[in-house]
Parts: sequence; C-alpha cells; structure tokens
Amino acid sequence: MDPDAPESDNLWRVNWFNAEDRRTLAGLPRHFVLPKALTGVDAPIVVMVGAHFPMIGAHKVLPAYAGLVTKLVSGRFDPERHRAVWPSTGNYCRGGVAISRILGCDGLAVLPEGMSRERFEWLERWVADPSHIIRTQGTESNVKEIYDACHTLELDDSNVILNQFSAFPNYMAHYLCTGTACGKVFENFARQAAGSRLAAFVSATGSAGTIAAGDYLKAVYGTRIAAVEALECPTLLEGGYGEHNIQGIGDKHVPLIHNVMNLDYIIGVSDQSTNALNVLFRGESNRNALRNLLGVQRSELTSFDNVGISGFANIVASIKLAKYMDFGPDDVIVTIATDGAQLYESEAAAMIETHIPEDIPQNDFHAMLRRCLHEPVADSVIETTGRDRRRVFNLGYYTWVEQQGVSVEDFDARRSQAFWKGVASSYQAWDDLIEDFNAEVALN
Repeated sequence: MDPDAPESDNLWRVNWFNAEDRRTLAGLPRHFVLPKALTGVDAPIVVMVGAHFPMIGAHKVLPAYAGLVTKLVSGRFDPERHRAVWPSTGNYCRGGVAISRILGCDGLAVLPEGMSRERFEWLERWVADPSHIIRTQGTESNVKEIYDACHTLELDDSNVILNQFSAFPNYMAHYLCTGTACGKVFENFARQAAGSRLAAFVSATGSAGTIAAGDYLKAVYGTRIAAVEALECPTLLEGGYGEHNIQGIGDKHVPLIHNVMNLDYIIGVSDQSTNALNVLFRGESNRNALRNLLGVQRSELTSFDNVGISGFANIVASIKLAKYMDFGPDDVIVTIATDGAQLYESEAAAMIETHIPEDIPQNDFHAMLRRCLHEPVADSVIETTGRDRRRVFNLGYYTWVEQQGVSVEDFDARRSQAFWKGVASSYQAWDDLIEDFNAEVALN
C-alpha cells in the first residue's frame, strides 16, 4: 500500500512505529541523537521523527484521527450528512482532510493564507473541491481569525468543527501514543547509556496536543516539561503578541487543551534562527560546509531531511534548556520534529532571495550557524513558579470564556491534575467504542 494514498489501510500506519521506508513496521519509533559537535552541550538531545507518518508526512494526522473517530463512534458525526471542518495552521488540517477522505466525507481546511506554499499544494491535491480550502487572514499568530471563520461555518449545522486547540482527544492521543513512543526510545537509549535519566521533554505549544506527551513522561519518569514559542510573539513568556514564521505553532492565545499547571519551563526561540537553519541544513554545499565545520558524518546530517522549521525551534530550545539547567551527559532531552524539510522548500528559497546568499563564505557560515543554534539564554527561558502557571492559565480565560463560550466551571476544572488524568485514561473507553462500532458494521 502506498503510504501517501487515500486508502483506509493507511489508518494502520497512524503511529510512531513506521520504518524509514514508511511501508514497514519498526521495532522503535524513528529518531536520531544530535551530535555534541553540533549542539555544544553535554546533554544528549533525542529528536523524534514525525515525517514517517502516512499521507501527510507529519504526526498531526494522529490527533486528526482521534478527533474524528471519537465523534464518529459516539454518534456525533454522520459521514452522509456532516462535513468535517479542520481549523489549523497547517499540518492538522492536512491530516484532517486525509482522514475525512478515507472516511468518505467532505473535509474543509481552514488555515492562514500565509502558510507555506507546499501545504496549499498538498491540500489542492486532496480536497474534493477547491472551495474546501478556506484561507484566513495572516500567518502563524492569527489563530482568532481561524476561529472567526469557523463561527461562520458553524451556522450551517452540516458543518462539524474539529478544533484541535480545544479537542481533548488531541491531548489524549498524544499522551498515550506520543508519550509511550518517547518512553520506548528513551528506554532503548538508557540500555546503552547506564545512569541516564529522562530529564526534559521539549515541545513547541501549537495546539498543545504534542506537549501532552510530557504529562505522560512526567508521570512515568519524572520528566520536566518545556513549552517552546516564538520570541517574536511571546504569549506564554510575557503575555505578548506579534508575528512570526515558525510554522505550526500558532499563538497569541493559550489552547484549552494545554495543561499549563503541569508546565516547568517556557522557552522563547527567534524565527530569525529557524528561518536561517532551514537554509543552512539544505543542499550539498551547505551539508559539506557543516561536515567540515563540525567533523560529523554525512549520515548524521541526512537526518535533517526530516526536520522542518518547528523542529529546528525545538532543537534550539533544547540547547537553551541544557545550558540553562547545566545538564550533563546523563540528562537526556527528548524533543520532536513534527514534519520534514520538504514542506519548507519555498520558505528556504524566499530566505535565499532576501536574506542569505546562496554561496555563504565559510566564516560567515560558521558565525551564522553558531548565532542560530546558540541564541542567548537570558530573558528567553523561564523556570515556572506557581504564580507563572496561574498567570498563563488565567490568560486563557479571554479566549475560551469571553470569546469561545466555554463555561467558567469547565474552564476552571482544568486547574486540577485529576481532570487531565481523567482525559488521558479515557482511551480505553474509546477503544472499546471503536471495537463495538467496527463489529456493528462487520469490519472486525
């Protein structure tokens, strides 16, 4: 089965255990360890690879499946009557369109017009009609404009909004699936490096689905959780606003499904760094320059084919955290590369045209690499206190209660860790409902 085909058997590949060929099953989730020559820190930084997921080459197809299947098996979605609406800053709506097409229903993608050209090209190939791609104003930071478009669409009762920022199956799926996948990778690493501890899980917030894996890792390994955002729009750091190009981490709000009361660090990363790294790790000449500068193997750089802009943000943040905490060789950091470099070729071309020469002199290349990978730590890393967590939690009130109509009681219930444990543990009930549904329609 072609892993990029809209075939129902590809649902079996919606997991972290696809091999590099994306066709066979691997014993361990795909990952790589960053060489110390690159990071400059003693702490091992392990990068989980999301690019081997089916159809969209990104792990956001996992929460898209979880969001739609839970509505389907609970009778809240009828494929013959309903259309699935997927608000997103890029990958989640692609995952939603793929899952919708497999299910045989219409999927509508709602995303900012300023996202990468490759996202739109993919959507144009997959949607049933060009009108099913709804472009809203702005880029990463314009999430409210996505919500506003969904409010209009919701006036038609045939449209079902599957909002990743407020859909708790997104949290549940990542807690269970991404969390256990990270745990297996760490345990394999620890068998080869006795005395290792899983010190931190680093993830850009976005919809706050992926970072739910940190809650699992904290429960099992005592891991600390770091949220990453753009310095150009420091919502969690400073209650700030702005625009940036770290695609896939929409901000200027706090997602309803973000368990901020369990958060240990907030780390800001500049999109100037991630935009430049998206160029510096591409092409034969740049890869040769990296090999000469760092003394690393070609194979170690090939792994960066699977790192997109938000993956670079997570890598830079992981280096910052290792420096801030003075982590040593036993302190393992796990982070995520959501998607691969192929989604950002147009972004790299734009950077070369406007900011970075195609053939960078060696000295300039080295200086730029160091500047991007090793941003200043001061004022861009917070180790959260109780007050910091409450501040970030309260910031979400203005989006969810005042704008989106969530009751204060439901909003406040999320302060308790017992609430989040309940969401995470609900997977068994959903699995049972899926089994019952399949049996009812003779799929078992």
